[in-house]
Order: sequence, then C-alpha cells, then structure tokens
Amino acid sequence: MRKLLFTLVIGFLYAPLWAHEEEGFERAIEYRTGVMEVFAWNMHQMGQMIKGKQNHDPARFSAWARDLNAASQLDLLAGFPEDSDAGDDTDARAEIWLDWENFVAKLDALRKATDKLAKISNSADMNELKTGFQAVGKACKSCHKAFRE
Repeated sequence: MRKLLFTLVIGFLYAPLWAHEEEGFERAIEYRTGVMEVFAWNMHQMGQMIKGKQNHDPARFSAWARDLNAASQLDLLAGFPEDSDAGDDTDARAEIWLDWENFVAKLDALRKATDKLAKISNSADMNELKTGFQAVGKACKSCHKAFRE
C-alpha cells in the first residue's frame, strides 16, 4: 500500500512537468512547421517564375528570395528539442538527434544557398536565378532525404 501511495504522490507531483514538456514539444513542432511553411511558400512562388508559369517580376522574386533568406536565419534549431520526433504532428526522424552535426551542417548549407539567392535575386538573368533557386532546392532536399519521414 505504501508503495502504491508513493507512486501516486510522485505521479501527481511530476505530472505537470511531463505535461509541460509535452506542451513544449508541441510548441516546438508548431514553430519548426511554421518556419518550413514560410520556406515552402516562398519557394513555390519563385518556382512559378522559374518554370515560366508566372511572368518574371524582379521586385516580387527578390522579395520572396529575401523573405526566404530571412526565414532561414531564424533559430530553427530551437524548434528541434531532443525527443520531439514523436507524434502525429511531425515528420522529423530520430536521426536528427543521432546525427546532430550533420543536421546543423545541412541547415548551414541552406542558409548559404538562400543568402546567395537573395544577393542575386534582382538579376534579370533567368539562368542565374534558376541556378541559385536550384541550389536552395538541393539544400532542402538533402536535409529532407536524410531527416524527414
């Protein structure tokens, strides 16, 4: 009986901490998912111009490239606390935390590619823009292939 009582008391004392940790994971997942949505939105818009489905508008393309670059500079790693790979709301693989240095390197590669694209985004040379855009896409795919379900 004492053992059961002890277990219940410990459970009641620590339950708010466990709930808080789970809520923290949910918020972290929401944060990183939101950042990824910003990436996807801007990549889609620029992709429409690269593919010729929208007329090239240097000002709009540049705005999307700058927004993408700004989003890539956010502290995305804060959205990946250890053990936040569980649940239905995430496609993150456990390999992120098992190979953290590689994950960070891939984020750094994305940041470099978005920075370069932002710097050339006012160019009228569609081949140059396409090359920069493809470099960002390659950085995204590299990370997703390794770390996303």
